[in-house]
Amino acid sequence: MIRVTDIAYVRFRAPDLGEMETFLHEFGVSIAAKSDTMLYARGSDAHPFLHVTEKGAPGFVGLGFYAESLADLEKLAAENNVAVEDNAAPGGGKIVRLTDPDGFPVDVVAGQTPPPALPTARKLVHNDGDARVRVGAPLRVAPGPSQVKRLGHCVLNVTDFRASEAWYKSRFGLVTSDEIELEPDTPLGAFLRCDRGSIHVDHHTLFLVGTGKPGFNHAAFEVANMDDLMAGHQHLEAAGRRHEWGVGRHILGSQIFDYWRDPWGHTVEHWTDGDLFNNETPPNMLGLDDLIGNQWGPSAPPSMGS
Repeated sequence: MIRVTDIAYVRFRAPDLGEMETFLHEFGVSIAAKSDTMLYARGSDAHPFLHVTEKGAPGFVGLGFYAESLADLEKLAAENNVAVEDNAAPGGGKIVRLTDPDGFPVDVVAGQTPPPALPTARKLVHNDGDARVRVGAPLRVAPGPSQVKRLGHCVLNVTDFRASEAWYKSRFGLVTSDEIELEPDTPLGAFLRCDRGSIHVDHHTLFLVGTGKPGFNHAAFEVANMDDLMAGHQHLEAAGRRHEWGVGRHILGSQIFDYWRDPWGHTVEHWTDGDLFNNETPPNMLGLDDLIGNQWGPSAPPSMGS
């Protein structure tokens, strides 16, 4: 078994790549490459891309992860009886293509050539009650889109939670941060994170929800900071985009969140200030209230996850 290091990208289809490109600019990503049939978008971190759109009937296509090395990619391919292929997407490198129990395509990539990181546009200095470090200067938040740094996680609705959990854990070394029960001995799903030993990683990279019907739930993109998130909220609101939920702070993962819908109804999240766990953090068993509740902000709407 290999241990993936992070989620790499999510893939969608849309009938109008120009409309998707407009939305992605408003959401806060940059276009890495495009053609008549493909659109690749990147964040400010040094990764080739984090969002892919193929021209076609609207829908979710799949997701990708990073392997630590080409040797890990070859091991994964051998264990699953598939080929290691040249990767034609931006960044190049190699790719292994798998399919999960619900038929979602799952790519694993390694050996890519990363682009330079982009500078942080809203690198702000904040004062609080205990640390007044900004003196002699006002704080000004520039208007415009949020600055998306990277893809943080993807949430999938799955037919059989235990079957999907076993598949992802056994191939990619994911471990549980929090498992959710509807009631004792009735699991709903789990927040899974990458296992990088003592290195701290995001609270979750993948969340599997056993809804009995497979589908895309949402994808979450880290932004620079809370001011950056709020500026992006105002920018998307002014553009007339469909808001879903937020702004608030989750219980599980602790991140400040803001959910939106793209032009074809896919839910995409801006987030910042999330929890970081390592192999010293034990898994938890929690209930539905912890999943849908938040520490502050509005309650989850009935449309979330659909």
